[in-house]
Amino acid sequence: MQFSRKHLGIPYAVFLLVFVAAPLLFLCYYAFTNGQGQFTLRNLSGFFTDPNTLGTLFYSLLVAVVTTVVCLLLAYPVAYILAKSRLRSRSVILMLFIMPMWINFSLRVTALKEILTVIEGNLAMFPFLNAIIGMTYDFLPFMILPIYTTISRLDDALREAAMDLGADSVQTFLRITLPLSVPGIISGISMVFLPAMTNYVILDMLYNSTYIMGSLIGSYFSAYNWNGGSMISLVLLAMICIFTLLTGGGEEETGRGGALL
Repeated sequence: MQFSRKHLGIPYAVFLLVFVAAPLLFLCYYAFTNGQGQFTLRNLSGFFTDPNTLGTLFYSLLVAVVTTVVCLLLAYPVAYILAKSRLRSRSVILMLFIMPMWINFSLRVTALKEILTVIEGNLAMFPFLNAIIGMTYDFLPFMILPIYTTISRLDDALREAAMDLGADSVQTFLRITLPLSVPGIISGISMVFLPAMTNYVILDMLYNSTYIMGSLIGSYFSAYNWNGGSMISLVLLAMICIFTLLTGGGEEETGRGGALL
């Protein structure tokens, strides 16, 4: 029997069918049926008419947007300084930002909870602030790494050419470095925004999981309302796909970065 390269894709195809396609089909089935297995659109209309679901969605979007903005504001200067510095220990400094990811997730959040308890006393007094702090603490490395990688690969000849043409450091940054680092920014935004909108474990450990999409979906399935929970999951999946399509253009740029203004 002759062996071809197509056979190498068989395990991957089986994996996709079993762990991706099949669960998605079950999700679609429960989303568009009622408890008796009959087709209905009531679950879809209920998503857009239920004040609790819409309120949870908007709150989740708010948490995700604020978390992404805070991570970007903190990560870009750090990534820029590390990428442009000539320190021999910059790889060590970068490793310090990555090392917390090697520690167990629950231990890190528990340690953060104890720190916030000492500072604030009662965590229930600042639920939104604690949510942002927890999300930022967990997802900040995912914003730093792609921006650092993009900036470190930029051609220094472009900056030198801009300086030779009379541009100062601020103009060089705004016209050269920042536009060329857009692919890294987009990649970091995608890696932070999408999980921040659904990650309820951090908020649950910080006493604030009531208004997050992940906990809402879990409450539906815990109450054996698989139809409503599946519809919420499906709508959220559609939103994630749309967001990915809208931000996917930055990944088509060359390895040197994005386009100049």
